[in-house]
Amino acid sequence: MFDNLDIQILNMIQSNARVSQADVARAVGLAPSAVLERLRKLEAKGVLTGYAALIDPEAIGLGQLAFVAVRTEGPLDVTDRAGELIAEIPGVLEVHHLAGEDCYLVKLRGRDAQHIGHLLRQMKVIPSVTQTRTTMVLSTLKDTPRLPLPGVAGVPEKVEPKKDAATAASETAETNELVEIDRKEQIAS
Repeated sequence: MFDNLDIQILNMIQSNARVSQADVARAVGLAPSAVLERLRKLEAKGVLTGYAALIDPEAIGLGQLAFVAVRTEGPLDVTDRAGELIAEIPGVLEVHHLAGEDCYLVKLRGRDAQHIGHLLRQMKVIPSVTQTRTTMVLSTLKDTPRLPLPGVAGVPEKVEPKKDAATAASETAETNELVEIDRKEQIAS
């Protein structure tokens, strides 16, 4: 699915989305156009879904973090809609549908406990929400959007399933094409 160069590129991009393609190219030993082509393919495959700026929540007055376990009751379409409505509340950062006693786990941010209370009241008026249980965060030891990529920082390599001959030939041709583009650009420069 990904080769070592893709992993290196993804690792650099998720560390700093503003890194230039030229810097990525130098770091991984490819021409900038080959890096651009790889990025476009990762975007087309849905691996890279966007680029974002990370904002310090405390710097903008949203220092209170809370997690809320939400229980719902009712027909499936109504309880599913509850999760969608929770996701629309400003301040809600994540909504996860769960297996177990709770139906949703919600991550939200507010200015303070009073603001969190206001957000909770918005959740509690949603039809089918029967109970919420809130945990206020006192301090955060780790909060990162970076995913652990295979082969980086002790993450084990994924064992790839066997591919049929057509898929393997297509991937080999794609890799050879990228290497050839890189070789031609290096000769030209």
